[in-house]
Amino acid sequence: MKKLLKLISGIKTESIVGTENRSFAGLDFDSRKIKNNFLFVAVRGTITDGHSFIETVIANGATGILCEELPSLLNPDITYIVVKDSQESLAILAANWFDHPSKKLKLVGVTGTNGKTTTASLLHRLFTGLGYSCGLLSTIENKIENTVYEAKLTTPDVLQINTLLAEMVAKGCSFCFMEVSSHAMVQKRTASLQFAGGIFTNLTHDHLDFHKTVSEYLKAKKSFFDHLPKTAFALSNLDDKNGLVVLQNCKAEKHTYSLKSLADFKGRIIENQISGLHLSIDDQEIYCRLVGRFNAYNLLAIYGAARLLGEKAEEILPILSNLESVAGRFEYQQSAEGIIAIIDYAHTPDALENVLSTINQLQQTENKIITVVGAGGNRDKSKRPEMAKIAASLSDRLILTSDNPRFEEAEAIVADMEKGLDAEQSKRCLQILNREEAIKTAFFLAQRGDIILIAGKGHENYQEIKGVRYPFDDKEVIRKLFSKTN
Repeated sequence: MKKLLKLISGIKTESIVGTENRSFAGLDFDSRKIKNNFLFVAVRGTITDGHSFIETVIANGATGILCEELPSLLNPDITYIVVKDSQESLAILAANWFDHPSKKLKLVGVTGTNGKTTTASLLHRLFTGLGYSCGLLSTIENKIENTVYEAKLTTPDVLQINTLLAEMVAKGCSFCFMEVSSHAMVQKRTASLQFAGGIFTNLTHDHLDFHKTVSEYLKAKKSFFDHLPKTAFALSNLDDKNGLVVLQNCKAEKHTYSLKSLADFKGRIIENQISGLHLSIDDQEIYCRLVGRFNAYNLLAIYGAARLLGEKAEEILPILSNLESVAGRFEYQQSAEGIIAIIDYAHTPDALENVLSTINQLQQTENKIITVVGAGGNRDKSKRPEMAKIAASLSDRLILTSDNPRFEEAEAIVADMEKGLDAEQSKRCLQILNREEAIKTAFFLAQRGDIILIAGKGHENYQEIKGVRYPFDDKEVIRKLFSKTN
């Protein structure tokens, strides 16, 4: 049981109606999870308003309600705490409930459009290799040491975050590496967390269905750095046009990394091959298993963060050189006939261009590049034609297919994408809505030496259609196709 006054410490309350001398057995913002003696936090969401469930949660046993607006009828047996911002208050409540676990380890946040998952995941692997006990909060998985927990969001809700951080502390973790999404910043899911450092990867076209404008998207990313404490470090990509913008007004110790300019951590690509990268990092040469310029940036950010966390270059670089690709990020398989399939999560114009540019650099001129790609439903529509245009420009053949249509029709999504193609590109484009059939068609069109890029879903092992998640894995489709020929 937790006392009310201790739980609301740090929250600016507008009023408290009912007894303050009350303790709670739990708290939640999900009305379905409320039990006896729980504190319910009424949060105004994008789809539902928690205030409409106040009577329901009281019937289910709630004895406390934290809300922005009092209900018209007050229950004398209930304590009501009125605040200006329920979302921010929820973050403080969660941290207080678990006794501020983020202060008991070094929490490093990674934000940006692309590269978050790779950077956070490989930092976890690097520091595990250095002998530390670590946690990970990422799009692919949440991890405490070697125990994996399912991840449903890039950044979990505040209760999940603090629950996982508390368990990391209990198990002796020294570090946690965390993806921080722009949605999470707007929804204040990271409020009340104490970060030891923050990394900015880049900012490109994405999530405008949520943020509406690029400036609002940038503002959300920048807010992460605005809230870093003086004791933290802020590491930013100097080669991104917004790299210095996000550091404006940042109180943390500012650092930069770059492949093009003078920076605190300087890298240079010596050679880029399908087998990996030959890099110079701070004038020291290493061979890495990751491929492409985008991964050179990721590796440089990882190296810089490790140095800022106190590790020595001579201990970092040997482990860095052996790090392998994260699931669904430039993963490739090769058939007996010499056809290469690359699976990548690229679902933004910039990510798609990065991956295809890398493939073009690696590909022999006489061989073809065949791209299979779609776009997610109920998400930013403006990026769809741009993605198709990039894919057609950098591929010999293009197959437009379904991704996660969600509640949209796959035909409508593909039609939006096709608007980005000119007449010549349309002639080289096929539309095959069934994703498995699209991948099979790409395979049958390919010859020895050709590369098939299957983009958009990466690590995901499902397709979401009309609210239902059906089992589907790009890697499994390719594995079956290749096993028939091997």
